[in-house]
Amino acid sequence: MAVRTRSRTSLATIVLVVWLLIGVAAAFQRGYFGSAQPSCSRVGSAALTIIAGPLNYLGLDPEIGCSVPQPSN
Repeated sequence: MAVRTRSRTSLATIVLVVWLLIGVAAAFQRGYFGSAQPSCSRVGSAALTIIAGPLNYLGLDPEIGCSVPQPSN
């Protein structure tokens, strides 16, 4: 029984790592890592793209919009 649980855990770990690597490839293809000026929305969109992984290649295009409060004049 312990061997079966261990093999399921190993399979789940492998699937997770492959999923995230595909997400990193998608984020790289969209140019999220080449920006000289990281912004809140750019970092958020890159993180979401990595987490969405293979879903990006099925047409999902996750983007996050956020605004940072500006100081008053």
